[in-house]
Amino acid sequence: MKRLILSLAAACVLLAAQAQNIATYSLKSCLEQGLLNNYSLRITHNEEQISKNNATLANAGALPTIDLTGGYQATLNNTDSHLRATGETEKSRNVFDQTVDLGIDLNWTLFDGFNISTTYQQLKLLREQGETNTRIALEDFIASLAAEYYNFVQQKIRMKNLLYAVQLSKERLRIVEARYHIGNFSRLDYQQAKVDFNADSAQYMKQQELLHTSRINLNELMGNENVDQLIMTRDSLIDVNASLDFDELWNATLAVNASLLKADQNTVLAQMDYKKVNSRNYPYVRLNAGYGYTFNKYDVNNYDRRNNFGFNGGVTIGFNLFDGNRRRERRNAAIAVKNARLQRDELELALRADLSNLWQAYRNNLEMLNLERQNLIAAKDNHDIAMERYMLGDLSGIEMREAQKSLLDAEERILTAEYNTKLCEISLLQISGKVTKYLE
Repeated sequence: MKRLILSLAAACVLLAAQAQNIATYSLKSCLEQGLLNNYSLRITHNEEQISKNNATLANAGALPTIDLTGGYQATLNNTDSHLRATGETEKSRNVFDQTVDLGIDLNWTLFDGFNISTTYQQLKLLREQGETNTRIALEDFIASLAAEYYNFVQQKIRMKNLLYAVQLSKERLRIVEARYHIGNFSRLDYQQAKVDFNADSAQYMKQQELLHTSRINLNELMGNENVDQLIMTRDSLIDVNASLDFDELWNATLAVNASLLKADQNTVLAQMDYKKVNSRNYPYVRLNAGYGYTFNKYDVNNYDRRNNFGFNGGVTIGFNLFDGNRRRERRNAAIAVKNARLQRDELELALRADLSNLWQAYRNNLEMLNLERQNLIAAKDNHDIAMERYMLGDLSGIEMREAQKSLLDAEERILTAEYNTKLCEISLLQISGKVTKYLE
């Protein structure tokens, strides 16, 4: 028994000593560090950069292509030529001819039925969607880290409450042990006090494990290479915001929710795909031009060599009369536009349902929080009265334990209500696009 008491005391002293050597984090500082180091956010940012790099006229096919070409060709022939007039046969053996060519060519699609301009608009919209994806990832990260931050605070408060329970049980055990030795309490009272103390101590040690897990998760979200790094939080209580307004949250959701914005962008992209299919109903105009040099060397000819150099150019105008797929692709593109609109409407409905459910939970938790605060006051008064009667010997150990348990249960319920209210608050702000207020 004494070893267990000393072990708990040593753990408290160690935690206090470690706390003096570590930095204190606020929610804002945790978020700022996480925004710099979190791997998922860095990957999303890189993907956004790729979409920005892709949004160019060249990638849309609006710029010409210029190729520099060169080549060498050699032939070695044996030729038999029969002369019609004389009937003689002229023979040429091992005739070695050579050709060297060098040129620069330009190809440019001037008009492709609005396909190029539509593709460029799509690339720019995909660039904007890359920014939207980054914003979604950012808001998800802020919500996840904020929830874990307050979970860490919750676990610390619970650990403090359980330590208080251990101290109460320890004091009760001391009283019972002293009175047991002078004959005022029975051995049953003494054994029951030991059982309760051991149970509270075991629960306290289990809570240390939960606090450790939360700390690891918080370090991982912040991108700390040392996930075992000790953390102290500036917040020692869970401060809930009771002033949220449902209408304001819903109007903000319709105006700035990132998922709705992405759904609108997907609808526009589907409309552009439909426009690209229809662009094949128009003719295309292509320009080609070049400048080349060719050198020929002949073994058997009137000339032993020849140099050719000069400019060539032309314009091609064409129209695709039939390809067998255009009508099918146009129908599918029109259906894709309808589906994009339906998905957007479905998302809006889902957001409305989520917001309503979270709002109901938020209001209920606020009411429960007020009720539990009143219960906590009553539980503390009840425990103080029970302790006085227990010290006087007017209350049994079981009744004292019930008063102690009622106090601890009241503290646990109020802590749970505070944390659940905070989770609802974070989710409501995330849906309405206001979760970045935690960075302020």
